[in-house]
Amino acid sequence: MVGTAPRNTGVEGVEGGVGLTALMVAAARAIETYRHDALARDVYAEHFVRAAPASAGWPVRGQQVPDGDANPLWGRFARYFGLRTRVLDDFLLRAVHRTGARQVVLLGAGLDARAFRLDWPPGCVLFEVDREGVLAFKHEVLDGLPAVPKAARVPVPTDLRADWVAALSDAGFDPAAPSVWLAEGLLFYLPAAAETHLIDTVHRLSTPGSALAFEVKLDEDLLEYRNSPLYTSTTHQIGIDLLALFDRAPRPDSVGDLTGKGWDTAVHTPFDFTRRHGRGPLAEPNDALAGNRWVFANKPRS
Repeated sequence: MVGTAPRNTGVEGVEGGVGLTALMVAAARAIETYRHDALARDVYAEHFVRAAPASAGWPVRGQQVPDGDANPLWGRFARYFGLRTRVLDDFLLRAVHRTGARQVVLLGAGLDARAFRLDWPPGCVLFEVDREGVLAFKHEVLDGLPAVPKAARVPVPTDLRADWVAALSDAGFDPAAPSVWLAEGLLFYLPAAAETHLIDTVHRLSTPGSALAFEVKLDEDLLEYRNSPLYTSTTHQIGIDLLALFDRAPRPDSVGDLTGKGWDTAVHTPFDFTRRHGRGPLAEPNDALAGNRWVFANKPRS
């Protein structure tokens, strides 16, 4: 087990806005890690939380939450992130084994430590695409730990709202080889045009045999759930107003777009996986998770 001593480090990129949500998800993964029935384990997550002044006082263990699982943020919402981590971990490992792809692209990689956590087949390369400040903070924290990646890890510092393809290519990505893509907790922060461009670009850069997973929100009006406990508790407890960060313009039909381009797609609610794994959030009234969907797509070989 990695030690738990906090470190002081620069926090450019995670000190506010969407960057701060990466710390929230890291705290959720830390809480999940130490559950007796953990769906996913990430022993690095708590170090990111402790290293940033904005999150240093947040809980990283369930017992640090006075009302435990009854807390909408550190209970139900944190369990959601634990479930999402497990499902997408499974997708990535299954995809590289099934397709033989050895390049994995994490779009909006944030503070996840999949290069260190998961048992990758030999020859895998993980391209972590995110803003420079986020990746610099991540590198500095991991550099102070006994953390050894289990696959080649290539940071790609760039903004996904800009032309990120050149940065990915310069980092060694080969568009002629099959690839596995992941956009976790990303698209609802992007303008609709940026989402469309991203999906189109992934299609263009993917050879047959490639795979993609991403998360979308299907709510026609996000403000319908403005009083959802998940949103209000996140604002009141840690000062993150998710509704102010989400792009609230009508979303493109990215699933339909991929299907029209010949991809095989499957769309699931998080609750589908709660039932599959026997733990995780279930639907409830005034639920901010009601519109969340996890999409899995494969580009068939001819």
